[in-house]
Amino acid sequence: MSEFGSHTFHRDIADTFLPKDVNRHLIDVTLKKTKIHLSHIDTIAEALKKWAVSQGATHYCHWFQPLTGFASEKHDSFIGAFSGQQLLKGEPDASSFPSGGLRNTAEARGYTSWDPITPPFIFNRILCLPSFFFSWKGEALDFKIPLIRSEIKLEKAVLRLFKFLKISQASIHVTLGCEQEYFLVDRDKYLKRYDLHLIGRTLCGAPLAKGQQLEDHYFRVIPPRILTYMEEVEKQACSLGIPLKTRHAEVAPSQYEVAPIFESSSVAVDHNILLMELMKQTAYQHNLACIFHEKPFAGINGSGKHCNWSISTDTGFNLFHPTESPHTHLFFLLAITALLDAVYLHSDLLMASIATPGNDYRLGGHEAPPPIISVCLGNMLTELVESLSFGKKFTSHPQEKIDLIITSISKDYSDRNRTSPFVFTGNKFEFRAVGASANCALPLFVLNSLFAHQLDLLMEELEGGRDPYRVMQDHLKESKNILFSGNGYSQQWVQEAKKRKLPIFQSSSEAIPTFLSKKAEKVFEGVLSKNELKAYAHTLQEQREKYLEIEKNLLQEIFYTGVLPAAKRSKLPTNRAQVAMKNLQNSPLKGLRKRLDRAREEIDTIENHLEAKEWPLPKYRELLFFT
Repeated sequence: MSEFGSHTFHRDIADTFLPKDVNRHLIDVTLKKTKIHLSHIDTIAEALKKWAVSQGATHYCHWFQPLTGFASEKHDSFIGAFSGQQLLKGEPDASSFPSGGLRNTAEARGYTSWDPITPPFIFNRILCLPSFFFSWKGEALDFKIPLIRSEIKLEKAVLRLFKFLKISQASIHVTLGCEQEYFLVDRDKYLKRYDLHLIGRTLCGAPLAKGQQLEDHYFRVIPPRILTYMEEVEKQACSLGIPLKTRHAEVAPSQYEVAPIFESSSVAVDHNILLMELMKQTAYQHNLACIFHEKPFAGINGSGKHCNWSISTDTGFNLFHPTESPHTHLFFLLAITALLDAVYLHSDLLMASIATPGNDYRLGGHEAPPPIISVCLGNMLTELVESLSFGKKFTSHPQEKIDLIITSISKDYSDRNRTSPFVFTGNKFEFRAVGASANCALPLFVLNSLFAHQLDLLMEELEGGRDPYRVMQDHLKESKNILFSGNGYSQQWVQEAKKRKLPIFQSSSEAIPTFLSKKAEKVFEGVLSKNELKAYAHTLQEQREKYLEIEKNLLQEIFYTGVLPAAKRSKLPTNRAQVAMKNLQNSPLKGLRKRLDRAREEIDTIENHLEAKEWPLPKYRELLFFT
């Protein structure tokens, strides 16, 4: 695959543009073994410019991820010299980015600093330098800084475990694979739906007579027009070093999924944000629109971003690989114990980490995420945890075989649970509750921090001389309450969760104040300061409120400028709809979601009784069945 990474400044490319000693030093920097020596920075900058210009680049930018969740960039031309100082530090002006109060209005300054862990890349003839974003006081204004801090904290905790168990490992890194769901619609229809165009979600739209009831879109043959688009995305992703592996049609009509091979987490996060931008731009070229909102269409499944998370060492040792006899491996048992502690004690923080404005439209709606965070380990590991919690001996089960016509295959130890928000899938955990539009650095640094914190607490007991199995028994007696293998959407589970005293959320935003708790300060020690925690909580809540306000204003515009005139021309009754819109106008923020839903019901009723030629917007059938 000679094209793979051809638009990135990867190690082999760097080796042809940099002196050997400088390239060796840069490799050590990317592996977090050392910091950049300032004596090398001008040489690196000169090599980057020379390579970028040879590839047709005319400008460079510090490519960073502010608290908007999207990538941002400010272009500077290559006219004149490109110095090491310009590579290392930029000043994009932070005045209009959300900061949660980390700076005053009069303090516009914000800095970017090159992050060499993700290779620089060329996109749209721009040399993009993945970067951190921080205030002039050094406080994090992005999601990348706390992600790197959380990885450092987690590495220390895991190496502490390895040292106790006399396992020789030099370093560890978090791995991540992001399964990205999305919708594709015809761009001409999309532009006529300005709710979909402006916020990624249809604020009205009568239910389809045929949606996903027949389950005939999942894994169906991909239409040629869509396949051509996918092939173009894959070609460009390949040149940018994004290792895409899987593509398929998803459950809802016009819904699809793409998934890469796992990478180190900070690189995977950058690649996911870049991939989303690439997919949107490529869609435009194919007269399509790519939609990442969690719930763009009512009545059918929304979209998530399943984050496959694990921990590996520099030698390929996977902390969560159970082997054929997990009960004999103390490192695996202690890791599972710490993780169950983390999810059980801090499920509210995990819920807060997925609180994007669109994710609440999926919450509890018979699609991930359920309103209760739980963990599914599968049958064998659940039995193992139960045995440990009672101090009993565990007897492993031989792996069964399934006989087929021409061969036999090994039977998995358990079935998959599609309703679980946090599920073990062989040698990793899949956090399935993350929204499709999210920057997965947020849930990832929360997960890293929770696990590291609980592992450190376990280590204090172990290093104090307590028997490891007694330690695990004491912890698992309580934390096993977070285990659930059944239907996460059932009312029976809600009742059972109440008995177990697990948090139940009506909206993910209910969990955001947890960032302001005393326990959050302890959990995020070394990752986010008290001021940064306040800023993140404020920003998440503010974004939700702003989205709701935009939705209210857009729905009013749709109704009064399009729906109401059409209904009057057809002499349809509109009194109830007008009352609902008036109530919406006067609604306090707390009750706004319910009143938006009520107004939508009335508008959808009008659509169902109006002649198709009179309806002012493209209908769902036009948007979702166009290939």
